[in-house]
Amino acid sequence: MAKQKKWLRIGLGSIGLFVVAGGLGYHWWLQSLPVLDGEFKLAKLSSSASVDTDPHGIPLINASNRIDAARVLGYVTARDRLFQMDLMRRKSAGRLAEIFGEMAVKSDLQSRIYGFNVRARQILSKQSAIHRQYLEAYADGVNSYLQQNPTLPFEFKVLGYQPEPWQVEDCLLVVLGMFENLTAWAERSERMLSTMEQTLPPEVVAFLTPDSDRFTDYLMNYTKSLRPPQGIPVTAMQTLLADGAPNSGNLAKAPEDTLAGSNAWAVSGTKTSDGRAILANDMHLGISVPNIWYRVELRYPEVRAVGLNLPGTPFIVSGSNQHVAWGVTNLSGDFLDLVKLEINPDNDGQYRVGDHWQNFDERRETILIKGSERKALTVRETQWGPVAEQALLGQPVAIHWVALDAEAVNIGIMDLEGSKTLEDSLAIVKRAGGPELNVLLADENGQIAWTLTGKIPRRFGGDGTISRSWADGKTGWQGYMQADEMPQSIDPDEGFLVSANDRRFSADFPYAIGHQYVNGYRAYRINQRLKQAATHSEWSLFNLQQDTETEFYVYYQQLALKILSPDVLANKPELIALRDYLTSWNGRADISSLGLPVLVEFRKQLIDSVFTPFLNSCKQADKNFVYSWNYVDTPLQAILNERPAQLLPEAAQHKTWDQFILAQLEISADTVMSRHPDVGLTNLTWGKQNIVGHAHPFSKALPLLSTALDMPHQSLAGCGGFCVRVTGADFGASERLVASPNHLSEGILHMPGGQSGHPLSSYYKDQQVFWVEGLPMPLMAGKSQHKLVLKPE
Repeated sequence: MAKQKKWLRIGLGSIGLFVVAGGLGYHWWLQSLPVLDGEFKLAKLSSSASVDTDPHGIPLINASNRIDAARVLGYVTARDRLFQMDLMRRKSAGRLAEIFGEMAVKSDLQSRIYGFNVRARQILSKQSAIHRQYLEAYADGVNSYLQQNPTLPFEFKVLGYQPEPWQVEDCLLVVLGMFENLTAWAERSERMLSTMEQTLPPEVVAFLTPDSDRFTDYLMNYTKSLRPPQGIPVTAMQTLLADGAPNSGNLAKAPEDTLAGSNAWAVSGTKTSDGRAILANDMHLGISVPNIWYRVELRYPEVRAVGLNLPGTPFIVSGSNQHVAWGVTNLSGDFLDLVKLEINPDNDGQYRVGDHWQNFDERRETILIKGSERKALTVRETQWGPVAEQALLGQPVAIHWVALDAEAVNIGIMDLEGSKTLEDSLAIVKRAGGPELNVLLADENGQIAWTLTGKIPRRFGGDGTISRSWADGKTGWQGYMQADEMPQSIDPDEGFLVSANDRRFSADFPYAIGHQYVNGYRAYRINQRLKQAATHSEWSLFNLQQDTETEFYVYYQQLALKILSPDVLANKPELIALRDYLTSWNGRADISSLGLPVLVEFRKQLIDSVFTPFLNSCKQADKNFVYSWNYVDTPLQAILNERPAQLLPEAAQHKTWDQFILAQLEISADTVMSRHPDVGLTNLTWGKQNIVGHAHPFSKALPLLSTALDMPHQSLAGCGGFCVRVTGADFGASERLVASPNHLSEGILHMPGGQSGHPLSSYYKDQQVFWVEGLPMPLMAGKSQHKLVLKPE
């Protein structure tokens, strides 16, 4: 969603749509509000259905069967989120330039190279008959709404186009968009590691790219990992430091706090007062307006399911029925490989496969561009996947990715809403072929479980960290892990299960699932909190979702305070205020917390300044190279603890490590203060920096409407990847859910923004205050405020 917001803003800026403020008018906006009451015909509906809308715009759909429920869901979601749905399918299909012009061409090129527009049709042909029926019914519902409602959301009027009928494969385009959001980052990682492998000594690469940290080591009982932390290779790094250019730029950066992730945990009946099992789940994604999720409750014979729907698809991603609750987190694994292509020196239209040269297949694409001539694109295809636009170290590579394998993608996860037992749910999850995720389950009998979903490659001849040629058949994938090979845990002795994108696999696991999971602090903190209490309830788990303690930054606080020694302060009394500011930090990311803004910047500054001098050869090999590693704190803290004199950066400016670290601290404080010139250090709380920035995509181009379109700017508690409560300006917990099967009326669910995508709807931003303030909302839909009755034609 963060990428979506970026190109949308750029596109709007390029076409200068500020005239909407005066051209549309309030009256027209009112006319475009959707109808929430009445009786309408719905094509292909088998029998009457109803939609009760509660005081927060949450629909309760009553239908006579699952197919009808999918049809009504398509109708209702189009009513509330049509423009969002259209953007998501256009993004994946590579058709944004048709409405935004030249500035969207780059995004379209990438989607066309992936061939999502082609893959979606291929995937559709592989779906089971019943799943295809659900998809068809959903598309029918969307199209019924389009036919019955000629007054469209204002965004279509602004951009001057009509949405096309919803195709069945459009649902799969939305699914493929989520694949891209959650797993495509592995390409950047492989490019980085391949460059490092070619240009740096192997011991340096191993030191810089471990797959563990002290929190993960504790959780994993110190079992060996695939890339265990290494000692500092002083001699090799000293040589790199001597060879480095003095002004090589910023080649190292802190990992993005906006990487797609999530928290989920489940407590069994042994940890509650009445034996119920409870699930908690908050999914971390980019947040814009409207929110990515759509709240819904479905009722049809034998099923009462409630939770979060991905608009454009007919299923509940996270939620509960009366028997089983389910929640997900990003697995953070590697499901994409870049295959080096050996090109025939006598014919660049061929690549080597075994002992022969094979012709590239070619796929021709045409990108329509608003206001410009169309762009023709020829995509070369190999037996391993499409050829990437960007070569790797001067050599073409093919993209081999689970998302591009029609045999590996399905919507089987939607069967969870009808599951009745933990055993059935585990089987459904393991067979499903969506994005690779951790799945946590809690059932009505007090049991809990964890397993994986999605197709996991069975690699041979390599672990996927660096790009290799597969031409000789010694490297590749041998299908995917089978359902009975998927790891699982059921009712552990401690009475709870936790997943926070952390590494859960040791070196003895049969297949390499990933290389850089997320730092283990969030999982560690959740584990500690769950252990501390003898019993838990929905309320205690919801309160844990709001936890803002961040022990992770204590290391950097102590490092800074040691550097600000009495001798330093005697020579630089102006730093006494900084010392007092950092001492005042309460160890949390509360709105009122002092000190944290500088500590966050201090860590980022250290990562850049400590590692950049060793990476010059990487930059020479790849002009786009940047070192960014999720476990960067492991080698960083090793160097800062040992401080080898031979590896002192900027030795010409600083005689000792203490002087160097002090300089980075001063730079960090100055950087933070420059962002807040009107706020003194003693008043610079975390709330001054961590502020809601949830914006409608149009607001940048239409600033006069930002007040109406955007969520209010407010201070936020929580922090990026190192608090249980993950928050940021436009990233964070996209929902917070707590549910126990058979106790759904006591469940909790809130999300940023609201149900509706219409700025004049009372449901546009009414849930935002609950999300910002950490207040509960009921999981189930409330008392009916509006009612639609849908009847067969």
